[in-house]
Amino acid sequence: MQRRDFLKKASVGAVAGAATAVAAPAIAQSLPNIKWRLTSSFPKSLDTIYGGADVLANRLREMTGGKFDIRVFPGGEIVPGLQALDAVQQGTVEVCHTCSYYYVGKDKTFGFGTSVPFGMNARQQNAWIYYGGGQKLLDDFYANYNVVSFAGGNTGTQMGGWWRKEVKTVADLKGVKMRIAGLGGTVFAELGVVPQQIAGGDIYPALEKGTIDAAEWVGPYDDEKLGFYKVAKNYYYPGFWESGPAIHFFVNKKEWDKLPKEYQAAFQAAAYEANVTMMAEYDHKNPIALSSLLRNGVKLQAFSDEILNAAYQATQQVYADESGKNPAFKKIYTEWEKYRKTQNAWFSVAEMRMDRFLQSRK
Repeated sequence: MQRRDFLKKASVGAVAGAATAVAAPAIAQSLPNIKWRLTSSFPKSLDTIYGGADVLANRLREMTGGKFDIRVFPGGEIVPGLQALDAVQQGTVEVCHTCSYYYVGKDKTFGFGTSVPFGMNARQQNAWIYYGGGQKLLDDFYANYNVVSFAGGNTGTQMGGWWRKEVKTVADLKGVKMRIAGLGGTVFAELGVVPQQIAGGDIYPALEKGTIDAAEWVGPYDDEKLGFYKVAKNYYYPGFWESGPAIHFFVNKKEWDKLPKEYQAAFQAAAYEANVTMMAEYDHKNPIALSSLLRNGVKLQAFSDEILNAAYQATQQVYADESGKNPAFKKIYTEWEKYRKTQNAWFSVAEMRMDRFLQSRK
């Protein structure tokens, strides 16, 4: 699909608003009734990240007069949260809402769809996907798994997680069992951490029981809901492995191809709305939640330069090693890295100067 054409259609869906909701049923009268199931990787209690799927489903019903109906299921109801993509690939469900980097165990190339260490922020990630050729690169890769993808949310730069003990040096990381997703786990493993992949709803009991020593999830709003501060008081930042992690809708390729073009356009517009609104919602909620966490005795801690520098060097080695043995990874990484450098050069001008000035005037 052409991303520019998609954005034009998405703009119609987003801007028309109520008028679209009223006019669409008449247009949809001649179109078929379609019922799909969507499995999420997230528990319903995490209303913002889980809610991206509800935004998609509700908007589709409004635009089609209820004729295109997607029922959303929380992680674990149909399949475990970390098997959402597999369920779509196998045709168990038609669509899922998940993070592509949950599946780096299949191929580390899956990391690029969500976020990779020291990568792009949310705006840059969107620019890459929508205009920078990222969508085509990702879909060429995802075609091997019988799915097509649509950006469906972003959390913004995430926090560095909850740690039972302070970590000031690389030596402090040795042997720490940490819940962490994606290539961040690969990088931390190079520094002595023992990474664990655990679905969101299962993290708290693992941290409470001491099965793990540290855990990262998203940011203040979700982390407060999950109660991590009750069992680990050290809250680190930044999550250098998740600069701007995108959540995606993955649709079974055969089911997508069956859809009338009108429904495909509606789906694209609804996914675009979910993508844009999730970031805005997190930006609204996170400052409030962070203030609440600090009032509860949370110790806000920055990763030391020693740890960040070591992680950065380890990251570059991981990229070089994987590019040397994985053609799919190398194909995307080569283009992604060029785009990242261009974006950073631009953001370092007006954006960074403005941010630094305002932060100095707290």
